[in-house]
Amino acid sequence: MKTNYLNIVLLAAACSAGCVFTGCQVSVAGQNLPSAYFLEDDLQYFPKGPEFKLSREAAAQKEARAEAAATR
Repeated sequence: MKTNYLNIVLLAAACSAGCVFTGCQVSVAGQNLPSAYFLEDDLQYFPKGPEFKLSREAAAQKEARAEAAATR
């Protein structure tokens, strides 16, 4: 009985520590609130790219059309 009680106490302590130290995101009144450690997170920066993703392909097609028109 003593061992069973000790196991339950240790499991409860581990679960409590896991909840406290993970810093999960919380939803309160329809708001997603960040974890307590959001200021310590490393940020990733993705530079803004071109609006039209296929600009090189479009330029290659335009050049090919111009070359085909010149050879006719």
